[in-house]
Amino acid sequence: MIAIDDIIETNRMITEYKLDVRTITMGVSLIDCAHPNIEQFCRNIYDKITRAAEFLVSTGEDIEREYGIPIIHKRIAVTPIAIAAAAARTDSFVPVAETLDKAGKEVGVNFIGGFSALVEKGFTPSDKLLIASMPQAFAATDIVCGSVNIGSTKAGINMDAVREMGEVIKRTAELTGDKNAIGCAKLVVFCNAPGDNPFMAGAFHGVAEADKVINVGVSGPGVVKHALEGVKGADFSVVAETVKKTAFKITRVGQLVAREASKRLGAPFGIVDLSLAPTPAVGDSVARILEEMGLETCGIPGTTAALALLNDAVKKGGLMASSHVGGLSGAFIPVSEDEGMIAAVKDGSLSVEKLEAMTAVCSVGLDMFAVPGTTTAATISGIIADEAAIGMINNKTTAVRVIPVPGKAAGDEVEYGGLLGAAPIMALCDKKSSENFIARGGRIPAPVRALTN
Repeated sequence: MIAIDDIIETNRMITEYKLDVRTITMGVSLIDCAHPNIEQFCRNIYDKITRAAEFLVSTGEDIEREYGIPIIHKRIAVTPIAIAAAAARTDSFVPVAETLDKAGKEVGVNFIGGFSALVEKGFTPSDKLLIASMPQAFAATDIVCGSVNIGSTKAGINMDAVREMGEVIKRTAELTGDKNAIGCAKLVVFCNAPGDNPFMAGAFHGVAEADKVINVGVSGPGVVKHALEGVKGADFSVVAETVKKTAFKITRVGQLVAREASKRLGAPFGIVDLSLAPTPAVGDSVARILEEMGLETCGIPGTTAALALLNDAVKKGGLMASSHVGGLSGAFIPVSEDEGMIAAVKDGSLSVEKLEAMTAVCSVGLDMFAVPGTTTAATISGIIADEAAIGMINNKTTAVRVIPVPGKAAGDEVEYGGLLGAAPIMALCDKKSSENFIARGGRIPAPVRALTN
C-alpha cells in the first residue's frame, strides 16, 4: 500500500522542489544496419531509428500526464557510429551525423547520441574517420551528440587520442564560433565511459546492450537541498542519512517511469541513472546543496569533502531503491547548468583547478565549462589527460566537456539557453605550454589496479 503521506510528499517534491525525470533515453543498436554503401547504411539507420522510436515521445508525454511527473527530455542513444559504420566505404561520416539528426527530428526527440568512438587502446580506420568528421558533423547538425572514450582503468590512456581531441575541440569551436562554440557542448571526452548512460552529451548504446532498451535519468537537487534544510546543525552522519533517504524516494519515481515506459514501448528496462543533474533555475543547484552543508560558497576549502559525502549518499540511496541503478549515478557539476556554480565562478571562489579536484569524487568530471578562445589545443589536451588520469587511477568515469569560445576572454559570459544555461569564461593557468608533453603520444600504461583477473 502507498500511504497518502507518501503521495503528498512526492507531489510537493515535483511542484515545489523541482523533482523531475530528466530523460527517458531509448538505446537502439545499429549493428544490423551495417552496409558497405554509405547511402544504404544511412537509409538503414534512418529506418531503424524511426521504427524503433516512433512512439517514444508520445509515450513519455502520456506517462507525464497520467502520473503528473515532469519528463523533461526524450532522447535516443545509438551504437557508437565508429563501430556501426566500420564497413561503410566513405571519406566522411558527416552524412551519418546528418541522418541521425534527421531521424531524431522525425521522431521528435531532444537529442540523439552516439556519434562516438571507443579508442582507449588504439584506433581502427573508422575510429579515425569518425574523429576527423566530428567538427563538421556538430556544425552541420542540431541535436546530434557524440563522445570519444580515450582511456580506461584496464587499458590506460591513449595519448594519441588525447592529442587529437584537443585539436578536434578547437576546430569544432571555430566552426560553431558564430553560436558561441555550441558544437563543443555536444562533445564529451571520456575515461571509463559507461555503455548505459542516458545523459547527453555522452550517451551511446553500449555494444553489450540489447537491441533496444529503455534507460531513465532522474534528477532532484532541489529536493535534496530542501531535505537538508530540515537538519541544520546536525552532524555529517545525519546529513548522509538524510541524503540517502531522499535519494531512495527520488529513485523510486524514476523506476516507476522506467518500468512503465519499458512496458508500453516493448523494450527491456535497462537502468535508472540517479544523477543530481542541475539546471540553471534557482532552486535546482548542486552547488547550493553543498552550501546547505555549511560552506559559505561552493569552491572554498571543504567543498570536495562535501561533494564526496553527497555523491556517496546518493548512490547508496539509489541502490536501495532499485536493483538496476547504472549509468553515471551521483552528482553532476556542470558549470553552465548550475546557477550556484555560476555564482561561485563569478565571485572567484571556484576555479578550474578546484573543479578538477572535485571531479575525483563527483559522478563524472569537468563538465560544461567555458574557457578563453585563445586556449591552445595542447592546453585542452592537457586538461583531458589530467581528467582521464583521475578516472583511470580511481577506477571511475571521468569526462571533459570544455568550450573554448572564440573571441571571449576570462570574465566574459556566453548564453546558451535551455538546460545548457550560461557559461562564465573561466581563467586557466596556461602561461606555460603543455605542447612537448602532449606531443609525446603513445599510451600511458594501465595502473596496477587494472590487474584484477
